[in-house]
Amino acid sequence: MRAVMCETFGPPSGLKEVEVPKPVPGPDDILVEVAATGLGFATGLIIQGLYQFKPTLPFCPGGEFAGVVAECGANVTRFRPGDRVFGQSNAALADFLLVREPQCFGIPPGTSDALAASLYGNYLTAIHGLRDRGQLAAGETLLVLGASGGVGTAAVAVAKTLGARVIAGASTAAKREVALACGADAVVDYTQENWRAALNDLCPDGLDVVYDPVGGDLAEPALRSLAEGGRFLVVGFAAGEIPKIALNLPLLKTAAIVGVNWGGLSDAHPEENVRLAATLNEWLAAGTLVPAPVTERPAAAFVAAMEDQLAGRITGKLVLVR
Repeated sequence: MRAVMCETFGPPSGLKEVEVPKPVPGPDDILVEVAATGLGFATGLIIQGLYQFKPTLPFCPGGEFAGVVAECGANVTRFRPGDRVFGQSNAALADFLLVREPQCFGIPPGTSDALAASLYGNYLTAIHGLRDRGQLAAGETLLVLGASGGVGTAAVAVAKTLGARVIAGASTAAKREVALACGADAVVDYTQENWRAALNDLCPDGLDVVYDPVGGDLAEPALRSLAEGGRFLVVGFAAGEIPKIALNLPLLKTAAIVGVNWGGLSDAHPEENVRLAATLNEWLAAGTLVPAPVTERPAAAFVAAMEDQLAGRITGKLVLVR
């Protein structure tokens, strides 16, 4: 079978598509024939050795997937060959992959492979972060930073499902239009020096919650814009810089800085992951959650697609379709 391999840390141009043996499922494994692969910004950092962890070389990159069950191990009870499934694997840029049952879920009827490949990481992170960690309530005001990317558009969609008012932060007019199309109520250009003043015009009483997958120099101004008792959700550091926050700020505002580590949760407590995915599928079936459109590229164009993502030229979730 074909698989994209990272043999040395570096830019996407160093990735190679090679022939490797098709994996053989063990008793607890599901073998999935991949139809679409969702790639997050983190994937581009991982292949360069710039992420919080470094995989052992060589490795096949890729995060979310959608596909069809090809084989099931003897202990698998929830699926059978022919079922359409989505989930997460650390080797999704391949024709086939192995996944364990807790990381695999049925694709809701009427959902395309490309859209299904965008659901797992970003939407479960958003549900866990906004509902469980941030306690976002109907009528509250939320700021989403990096709101036009896969992580941000998922947060906008989930926040609207929860009944919040959403202000979307993005760096270009086109990206802000994407956020508005995904359901944001207002937008702010955080490349402007006075962006906090513009934000204050939109929410003079302050923000209830900030959803920050960007970090860098955006974090502190956003934190300073919280209302009394607000919650600042630390989701990631797409800017490449981990901000250093003066702890007098949450003290003076009686605010909370809350970590959102969905990846750690899903590894340590897979049963929680099943619960989150059940919520996602319930919302999709009921039509209360409207997923954001994705950017589709052919799987063969993986190098150019990842280069565009790292350069900020992708809006929504990047999905490679086989």
